[in-house]
Amino acid sequence: MFGRFTKSQVEVGVEPPVEPAPVLPVSDDLREDLPGDPLLHLKVELHRHLIDRFNLAVLETASRDEILNEIRPIVREFVRTANVALNARELDQLTNDTADEMLGLGPIEPLLKDDSIADILINTHRRVFVERRGVLEETGIRFRDEAHLLRVVNKIVAAIGRRVDESSPMVDARLADGSRVNIAVRPVSIDGPLVSIRKFSRRPYSLERLIEFNSIRPPMIETLRIAVQAKKSILVSGGTGSGKTTLLNALSHYISPRERLITIEDAAELQLQQPHVGRLETRPPNVEGKGEVRQRELVKNALRMRPDRIIVGEVRGEEAFDMLQAMNTGHEGSMTTIHANTPRDALARLEQMVGMAGTAMTQESIRAQIASAIDVIVQTQRLSDGGRKVVSICELTGMEGSVIQLQEIFHFIRRDVTSDGIVVGEFRATGVRPRFAQEAATLGHHFPKDAFNPQVVL
Repeated sequence: MFGRFTKSQVEVGVEPPVEPAPVLPVSDDLREDLPGDPLLHLKVELHRHLIDRFNLAVLETASRDEILNEIRPIVREFVRTANVALNARELDQLTNDTADEMLGLGPIEPLLKDDSIADILINTHRRVFVERRGVLEETGIRFRDEAHLLRVVNKIVAAIGRRVDESSPMVDARLADGSRVNIAVRPVSIDGPLVSIRKFSRRPYSLERLIEFNSIRPPMIETLRIAVQAKKSILVSGGTGSGKTTLLNALSHYISPRERLITIEDAAELQLQQPHVGRLETRPPNVEGKGEVRQRELVKNALRMRPDRIIVGEVRGEEAFDMLQAMNTGHEGSMTTIHANTPRDALARLEQMVGMAGTAMTQESIRAQIASAIDVIVQTQRLSDGGRKVVSICELTGMEGSVIQLQEIFHFIRRDVTSDGIVVGEFRATGVRPRFAQEAATLGHHFPKDAFNPQVVL
């Protein structure tokens, strides 16, 4: 078995003996930057040794067990030569970590397994950052060089039949667990490859779970639950990383399992729990510039698929027009997200996107379409301390002249910031009762008595 994947075996067909692994020097800069793992510098040098020794093309066809059997004696010899004292458990862990490096996504494989990490941000091969609980922090993880990082990048994009190079330097990809990856390489990335990985939570969030993070309060949840079950169309607005998709996933839990849902996304992130879900995803153009499928075509096609509700991961262009048409023609209760800082900004952006569709509509008729289609806007925000909160829930009440009318039902009031940078505030109702409350009551949905009392801290 030994030697099956070594370069010399492939090239000359001779099984080589195990040679003592050279102990390669680790630079002082690297040692200073390494995290708490005392074996990390050894792993870096061990990986370099194995990369030089193994035929990577042959490794792609090997199973994990075969790789482990192959590298185990090499790891033992390397550790012995490096004069490092390891017990059996630590040796097994080192072997498994090395296998992860060769089979998985290299140095970032442990980060992908860490459930406390939400984002992994690779700024060239020299620096890797992560986001935990809304706060960015630098890790000590490094790639050997730019070629090492590019090899990991190519492994990611190859899995979905894409490529990234000078002729196509940017790509959106998806890992096997659904995590979203954005990659930019030279020449658009001046200093080297930039990789952003938005991880999926292994346990889908519910609105009740968001209470644990103080992102929302029970009366707000009850209002959104009734809005979903009463088939009110909802627009989730917020900035990048503010929790829009997480909230959309949580809201979907209240949709009846008897309804047929069609989801439309640029990169599949939604984790719906209903049994009757059809998932559609856009497709970029191929090398010849053909075969592109945009969100607008998918929204139009979704209307022919007998959906009860259409859920668009994010509207960012002319598909907003078709989305509004769907909401106005029998697909009430549909949901989508949009990038905007306030509910009023969300309406302005939506208006601009409808104009991008090139239809001959006046500004007033566009606003009338929006006011008729959207019922509720939920504003999310990522605060300065990294916390994500639902800072506003508004209801659209129609048009007054040429202006869309909004009434705020709940909001988050900031009071102070502690010396540690923690934002202090409270959720409160505005005292306004939603207009859909009466309609919801006819469907058997009733609000708690003090849900909209502005004197009560939620």
